[in-house]
Amino acid sequence: MSATAEMTAPAATKAPPPPSHGVDTPALFATIGVVKGQPELAKFQFRTQSQWLSGTHMQSTMSGFSGAGGEHQHKATTVADADHPAVLCGADNGPTPVEWLLHALAACLTAGIANIAAARGVMLTKADARVEGDIDLQGILGLSDEVRNGFQAIRVTFQIAGNAPQAKLEEIVRQSVARSAVFDMLTNGLPVAVSVQA
Repeated sequence: MSATAEMTAPAATKAPPPPSHGVDTPALFATIGVVKGQPELAKFQFRTQSQWLSGTHMQSTMSGFSGAGGEHQHKATTVADADHPAVLCGADNGPTPVEWLLHALAACLTAGIANIAAARGVMLTKADARVEGDIDLQGILGLSDEVRNGFQAIRVTFQIAGNAPQAKLEEIVRQSVARSAVFDMLTNGLPVAVSVQA
């Protein structure tokens, strides 16, 4: 947290649930309270620096971001490789870009499920996802203008368990979908600007 952004939570009327399954619930509620009182702290920018290595192999580095009134560094820099498998003319040095997209969706939904469950006093024992995306390569190979380049459909199946009835666990998943940034971007679209510096 930057010294330029003084975060003081308003007085709570009711104590939040205790930390649960790795979620610091009091900190989560405090953050919500602070952002509610100072909405400008909600503005974040996440960044990646990417480099082409060879063929279809590239590497991205994620180390810092801005938000809550200042610049921040991750605890550790993450380096992520992407490539195509040999059957798609690559060297298989990492997952394909579309697999990273499936990972991002699963990660966003899972984080939401963990936070929402903790906020509602539900102790999770399992929240595993299988994510499948169907793609027809005729589009990206330039063989058909009738086939889109990207996924035609994505399916997410959660196996979830915890100390709550099935209906409550299903509601937690639905709430995560309703609040997921990645789900929102995939289903509602957003402006993406690409510029070139040669």
